[in-house]
This record gives sequence, C-alpha cells and structure tokens, in this order.
Amino acid sequence: MKTQTQSYIYAIGAVFLWSTVASVFKLSLNYIDIWQLLLVSSLTATLCLLSILVYQNKLILLRQLKPKDCFRLLVLGILNPFLYYVILFKAYDLLPAQIAQSLNYTWAITLMFLSIPILKHKVTSYDIAATLVCYAGIVVICMGGDSFPTGQLSMLGISLAIGSTIIWALYWLYKAKDKVDPMLGLFLSFLFSLPFIMLSCYLFSDIPNWNNNGILGGVYVGLFEMGITYVLWLSALQLTSSVAKISTLIYCSPFLSLFFIHFFVGEAIAATTVVGLSMIVGGLLLQRKNEVKNC
Repeated sequence: MKTQTQSYIYAIGAVFLWSTVASVFKLSLNYIDIWQLLLVSSLTATLCLLSILVYQNKLILLRQLKPKDCFRLLVLGILNPFLYYVILFKAYDLLPAQIAQSLNYTWAITLMFLSIPILKHKVTSYDIAATLVCYAGIVVICMGGDSFPTGQLSMLGISLAIGSTIIWALYWLYKAKDKVDPMLGLFLSFLFSLPFIMLSCYLFSDIPNWNNNGILGGVYVGLFEMGITYVLWLSALQLTSSVAKISTLIYCSPFLSLFFIHFFVGEAIAATTVVGLSMIVGGLLLQRKNEVKNC
C-alpha cells in the first residue's frame, strides 16, 4: 500500500472516531457526572498510551528526561486533560451536544489570538476576516436557543464551551515548545494529571460505580478521544507527503458529528446550528488558506 494512501486511511479513521465522541460525552453524562467521566476516561487513556509506548519500545526515552521537562509536562497535564475536560464536560452537561461541539470548534481562532502575545505572531486581514465569520457563526448558533426542547440555552454552558477553547489553545501553544517525543509527552501529561483528577473526584463526587452504563462511555472517550485516535492522526501526519492533503479532512468532523448526535442522542438538529457551524468552518478554512499562502 502506498504511503499516502495509508496516511488517508489513518486520517479518515481519526476523523470518524473524533466525530462520535460528542454523542458519547452527552450519553455518558446521563449516567455519571463530569468528575467521574474525567477520571474513567483519563485513566483509560493513560493505560492505553502506556501500552502503545511499551509496544513501540519508547519507555527507554524516560532516561533522557530532565527535571524541567517533567515540570513542563506536569503543567501541560493540568491544562489537558484536567482543566480542559472539566470545562468541556460541564459545557456538554449544560448544553445540547450540537451546540457544545460547534462552539468548541472555534479553538483555532482562539489559538491564533493567543499566539500574538505568546509566539509574537502578526495578525493579517485574513485572520480578522476569519474571526468575524467564526464569531458571527457563534451568534447564529446561539440565536437558535428557543428552538431547542430544553428552551433557552445556558449562558454558563456557552461561556464554558468558548472558554474551553482558551485552555486547549494554551495547551498547544506551550506544547509547541516541548521537545519530548510526542507520544511519551502525551502519556506523561496524562499520568501527572491523574492525582489532580482523583483528588477532585474524591472532593466533588464519588468513586464511579463500575457497573454503571456511563463507565463504558468513559472508556470509549479514553480510547477514542484521548488515546488511539491521537496515534492515528499522528501517524497520518508522519506518513503524508503534505500536511495540507489531510488537514482539511478534520473539517468534516463537526458535520459528521451532527449526524451521530441526531441518531444516537436524539437531538433535532436546528437549522441555526447547521448555518452557524458552516460559518465557523468557513472561517477556519479562510484562516487555513492564509496559513498555506504564507508558508
């Protein structure tokens, strides 16, 4: 099989799996709370990543780590998975899944803005236009609040969904400075975050009932949102002859996700969600065009 074909297969697999997780978030939160879901999914992801590292014989790289590397990975672990998923899961708990996942997709715009003070990037006219289009899409989505069965949309949920993009963007900005092997770094970030997650679950919730249906959802999230899917996407990036050939596939994910949300969660997809999400993705593609142009 040609290398580029393998890259497409890995990328499509990652996009498909990522498209399912919004539905799993929402369904799992019917049975367990955000702290329990975070604990189960993070523990699953940590074990999954450890297994992959053992298979790849990369644990030997631990000997190359310096104290400053471990401290940086600890900070990254607090950002993601700890803070990021606490905020994101709460947003899903308060909002329809279609709204939470659509708003969360604006993280690329947040990343662009935060890169200005952190990485000293300059804003272009493309960036401004992309921002206006994306946030206009958010306004359109939020206007559909009265059309949902739950009535008016939760302003706290909207704030958390948008706020989660700040945590996610900060994580990747500081991750860009990390020289540790990507798989090892991800594993250690999850490992270092576990004490914080366990303590929070103990303080604010209870130990999950392992016979609960939500546990399966947590395991699914750990495997296919946090673990295996990351490996698939990383493999696709390593095998492709051009990142641009597969990067646009990720924009199919939110629309495919709406399909799963409708059929598995049972939400009626509002027209405002489709229009607003299309505007958000259009803005992201506009920004992407600017990045490619400047490469």
